[in-house]
Amino acid sequence: MKINRHVLLSVKLLILLFFCKPSYSNNAIYEQRKEAYIDSCLASASGKKLILQVHKGLPLDTSVLNSLLTSIPTRSTSDFIIIEMIRILFLTNGEYDSRILPVLNSVPYWINYGDTLRGYWSENHMIMWMSSDWLLHERYNKSIDNDLRNRLVHYLELKNQYGFYEFFSSTYAPYAFSGLVNLADFSQDIEIKNLAAQAAQRLLSDLLLLTSDKGVFFPVAGRNYPSKYTNPYGENHNDLVYLLTGFGEPPLAASASGPFLATSSLEVDNVIDSWQPEVNMVYNIGHTLQEGFALNSSMSKVDKVVFQWSSGAYFHPEVVMETANLLVDSNMWKHVDFKLLEPLSSLPIENFPNISRNLDYISQSTLICGQEIAIFKNHSITLSSILDFWKGKVGFQQYPCVANIGTTAVFTSSGEVKFDWQDRNSDNQNIHLPYVAQQKNVSLIMYKPEPTSSILGTAFTFKDVALHFKDADYDEIFEDDLWLLGRQEQGYVAVRRNCVGEINGVRACPTTNGQTWVIVVGDSLMYGSFSNFKNAIQQSNFEEAWYTDSITNSLVYYAKIEVDSVSIDYAWGSEATTGIKNVVANSSFLNVYPNPTDNVLNIDFSNFKNETVNVKVYSTIGEVVYNNSMRVNNDKEVEAINTSSWPKGIYMVMVENKASRFSKKIIKAE
Repeated sequence: MKINRHVLLSVKLLILLFFCKPSYSNNAIYEQRKEAYIDSCLASASGKKLILQVHKGLPLDTSVLNSLLTSIPTRSTSDFIIIEMIRILFLTNGEYDSRILPVLNSVPYWINYGDTLRGYWSENHMIMWMSSDWLLHERYNKSIDNDLRNRLVHYLELKNQYGFYEFFSSTYAPYAFSGLVNLADFSQDIEIKNLAAQAAQRLLSDLLLLTSDKGVFFPVAGRNYPSKYTNPYGENHNDLVYLLTGFGEPPLAASASGPFLATSSLEVDNVIDSWQPEVNMVYNIGHTLQEGFALNSSMSKVDKVVFQWSSGAYFHPEVVMETANLLVDSNMWKHVDFKLLEPLSSLPIENFPNISRNLDYISQSTLICGQEIAIFKNHSITLSSILDFWKGKVGFQQYPCVANIGTTAVFTSSGEVKFDWQDRNSDNQNIHLPYVAQQKNVSLIMYKPEPTSSILGTAFTFKDVALHFKDADYDEIFEDDLWLLGRQEQGYVAVRRNCVGEINGVRACPTTNGQTWVIVVGDSLMYGSFSNFKNAIQQSNFEEAWYTDSITNSLVYYAKIEVDSVSIDYAWGSEATTGIKNVVANSSFLNVYPNPTDNVLNIDFSNFKNETVNVKVYSTIGEVVYNNSMRVNNDKEVEAINTSSWPKGIYMVMVENKASRFSKKIIKAE
């Protein structure tokens, strides 16, 4: 009888675990999954095998090793390779030292004069460079700068106390984990070793927080790439998810991060136990910019700036002088990370604070610390939103609201619409960020872009909003007016679009003064059948309106969604005012007819007797097409408005008395 090699491996592993009593407490099933992963990946014709080969005592593929080493001096992300080389050095007994060490010692590990290639300041790069530098110092007595240990400990303490700035990033988190786990496994410094282990465990727990029971991780993110929302499996982070949970498809080949976890003794039982099938919470992560100033105050001048940059504070008005001085002192204006703002380099530094304030639509929204993130998960569906995050301003790799239904991602994104989402600008996934509010399984997503300057080029002139919704992923699709619904197995999603139409073959809506979208998720556990979910959506109520705030005299964009037991509304433009009148949307108190209308619209004021009312009618782009103030008496309870010259479309009637504003949507027909 032929016995499966994985069964034999399982029996062997259980015997070893029983008799050897390892010093760490990971459960046997997890350890078995690691060994099966290693065997499977080594048998694959592709994938990252070097770490697995040395772990198993096998000879390295020297052609792959040589190719990687050759690329280190000229590659912008050479730290991705260096952390792999570090692990190989520590898993072997000096066999490869003479080949690897000269190359690792040939590159700088921190800010240096005139470097336009390497980035040391984003969160994942920081820990890869610092951990590699520190471990080379401990084992091989590599010369280091006097500040390395201080900034390394400070970095680890920040992550443990406040979490990760690049929150929920399936692009960057696996690399940050690799740098952390190298320290946790190999550092001789007990303080650094323990701090690194805690930070690695927190990062993995964050990863599982938004992972579904299908092993799919489609989250909101402080920084991410569109490719991470295309495939549910086969990405770098999927190896970590599978090793920890066993959820999803087993990896066919090793990713960059999988071998680090598979060969690590990091304790992860508490991480595995942290996964929950149902989540409904607001997750607070990070700290304010001002708190960051205090936290980083003991750092050296250069390190202080780098830590500010790692939280996204590059050209913020409060840090722009420090940024400019470091770029000048280190001759880094031509660095690829600062290419967008290089035109400013010819201007006097003393002008920068004023420039930054004038360009606040782009100088502030790079900041990714101190967020509140709404998270809803119900087994195979998730919905997550960054609440009230730099609305109207330019976005940078930021995904403020994402849903997952089974194995497909749903989200909106502003900017130039392209059929292939991978062709979009990888740096600016939202040319203007929306205001997002989420309650339970419902998100309200409002767009109202701030004006941008031509100084930054044409990229920021594209402000249309597109919907990522892959029809082929659904078993059933249903459309009802502006609502688009999909079912994948027992998971459901509904998207209320701002319009019906396409741009470049993608569901998208042209730029307007404002537009609102809604995403609702559900499943059979919540609604029973898909038909019941459709009924809940069809009974929903959505309203939007433009009106002028009487206190600030500013134009306010208002939207409201009521669906199932959830009600969310927001008035964009009146946040800082007091005494704002109540907005009553679609109230029966206000009667307008006929609707649709052709040439005449009648407004019934019988409920406003002996009151003075202000009447305005807005187009969908906020243009006032009718404006009148009148006293309602018994002789005139109905006002007839000539609409014959209005273009066909949707309009909002707004009637304001002393206490409230009442709105009603109308349609102007041919």
